[in-house]
Amino acid sequence: MKGKTCCNAMRYHSSSHCPVHSSPFECPDWLILHDEATGNYGIIIHDGGQSYIKIDYCPWCGHKLGSEKRLFRK
Repeated sequence: MKGKTCCNAMRYHSSSHCPVHSSPFECPDWLILHDEATGNYGIIIHDGGQSYIKIDYCPWCGHKLGSEKRLFRK
């Protein structure tokens, strides 16, 4: 995630960079995906595919998610 985030937990879980796995879908520690093309956020489904469940609110602080323009850093 390149822009600002709503909280430290969201920043950590959506911008993990694993030295072992090249894809967030392969890394079991990468929990949140930020789709920069759509601006959507989602919880990654770690089942071997590339699916995620879209979320509208931060699971940690409750801030409304969406466009990076609406996010802020606490």
